[in-house]
Amino acid sequence: MDMEKVREYFLSKPGTSEQKPFNIPVPVFKVGNKMYGLINCHEPSRPSINLKYYKEDIEGLRSVHKEVQPGYHMNKSHWNTVYLDGSLKEDKIKELIDISYELVFKSLKKDEQKKILLA
Repeated sequence: MDMEKVREYFLSKPGTSEQKPFNIPVPVFKVGNKMYGLINCHEPSRPSINLKYYKEDIEGLRSVHKEVQPGYHMNKSHWNTVYLDGSLKEDKIKELIDISYELVFKSLKKDEQKKILLA
């Protein structure tokens, strides 16, 4: 899955905004005011994204998929870096983005969730 398709998929999620809050051009994707993904630029030759995942299952996911590593510059018990240059299929990458989005969406206040769903 190429980076433009990844970006488009992030932006297809309800209430998502793209921002560049850092001093480097790292696109960050938020639902409400909380980040659920970003596109890494630390290894331009190896495209990757950072995504949140279930804390209790994160080690299992990493052990099954070599493209999924502890999150670069992130809390490694909640975040993964997902490399897009390996054998992960597009459906699996989308599933991981969906999970990250849902985890963050569910952490928003109920009125903020409702506002996003009604937009």
